[in-house]
Amino acid sequence: MKAKRFRHARAVLPMLAVALISACDLAPRYSRPTTPTVTAYKEAGPWVTATPGDAIPRTAWWTVFHDATLDTLETRVAQANQDLQGAIARFDEARADAREAQADFYPTIDANGSATRNHLSGNLANPLSNRSFRQYSLGPDFTYELDVWGRVRNEARAGKFRAEASAGDLAMVDLSVHAELAADYFALRGYDSEQDILDKTVQNYRINLDLTSARLKVGYARKADVSAAQAQWESVRTQAAEIRLKRAKLEHAIAILTGAPPASLSLPVQRLDAEPPAINPVLPSELLERRPDVASAERRVAAANADIGVARAAYFPTINLNALFGLAAAQTGAVFSASSEAWSYGSSASVNLFDGGRRRAINAQARARRDEAVATYRQTVLNAFGDVEDNLAALRQLAEEAQTQQAAVSAAAETTMHATDLYKGGLQSYFDVVQAQNIELQARLADVDIRTRRMTSSVLLIKALGGGWQRDERGLSAALPPHGIGR
Repeated sequence: MKAKRFRHARAVLPMLAVALISACDLAPRYSRPTTPTVTAYKEAGPWVTATPGDAIPRTAWWTVFHDATLDTLETRVAQANQDLQGAIARFDEARADAREAQADFYPTIDANGSATRNHLSGNLANPLSNRSFRQYSLGPDFTYELDVWGRVRNEARAGKFRAEASAGDLAMVDLSVHAELAADYFALRGYDSEQDILDKTVQNYRINLDLTSARLKVGYARKADVSAAQAQWESVRTQAAEIRLKRAKLEHAIAILTGAPPASLSLPVQRLDAEPPAINPVLPSELLERRPDVASAERRVAAANADIGVARAAYFPTINLNALFGLAAAQTGAVFSASSEAWSYGSSASVNLFDGGRRRAINAQARARRDEAVATYRQTVLNAFGDVEDNLAALRQLAEEAQTQQAAVSAAAETTMHATDLYKGGLQSYFDVVQAQNIELQARLADVDIRTRRMTSSVLLIKALGGGWQRDERGLSAALPPHGIGR
């Protein structure tokens, strides 16, 4: 009995020795790809750089605008937006893929059972006397691949990195749909302000038309003056109708963003009277951690790097441990007897000797994908810096435009008043009044446009800075529910 156990031990020792050396990793050592060094934003101007504890909340960043209606709409987006729901499903899929790759760390155990009736040929070299027989078997089958070359580890590592990248994709979709809603909301409020200006202008121009018609009857105006007043009134009515159309379309778009049919959402008219909040941009280096798309692109580089290790492992033997324990008998009544015990264990290895260059091509593909991922990551970083610079410049320039445009509105209103007084006194033609009124109207509409662009630029700057998204210590979005996908 001791000799038998010794023989079993000698058979197992080579397997254990192989397992002990299964720490080889053929993937290149990973380091984050280098990117251009940026110490400050070119367009920062008077802006003051900040630490991660800046003025933007970590979650619900839109609350910095202090608009209850916007807060309600943003909450609906988080609950019902279908693009966001699709991104959540893609994240769940990537997380499941990571768990599937990690399953190879563990052995495969199958329970097998069979009941067969067999009949052998009578033309065999040594035919049996009883060529027909039954066979019954029952028992577990154990298979385990020794991860000698790191194939399993790199597949699991790549799956984990892709799940983290998918978490970044989800965070980016979340950030984008919330930012799109906020931008649409402020654009709609801008239309409300323009509508207010145009509706009042329609009323004023109607009064002017009636007065000019009355002056014509008593000989104080010309027929051309009435025609000009008529054309001016009809033109501004057309502008007012166009703004109503634009507002309706934007309201429909907001409804769809919140996951509702357009018919179910009606937003009351409210003029845009908000001011952009004070937002301190994070330091350039911190942007690489805050931006979901940047972090996602970097995780895909890490996954592609691990894929190289998987591809290189194909050049080396695959080593498996196999074990079978069960019961086998020719009669059903004898299956569970002690003499029906059947077992086997051992190891097996296989290596490909010739594949026509397939493995070389797979390795070349893996390296090319890694190079592509590196280029994508670097381009994403450049785009991120560009987004911040664009919106910093926009906010600074639009703040200056707002001041000069308000001065233009005041000057245009004064010109209209003087032109009207001179016309009533017979010292100017009505065309001078029309020209002054048109200049004033365009100045007021331009003022609203600048205020709207300032608000939407604030939204886009928050989006460019990554909103409230940060990677936690596991590389996942802090806003997502915790899931153990790492090993």
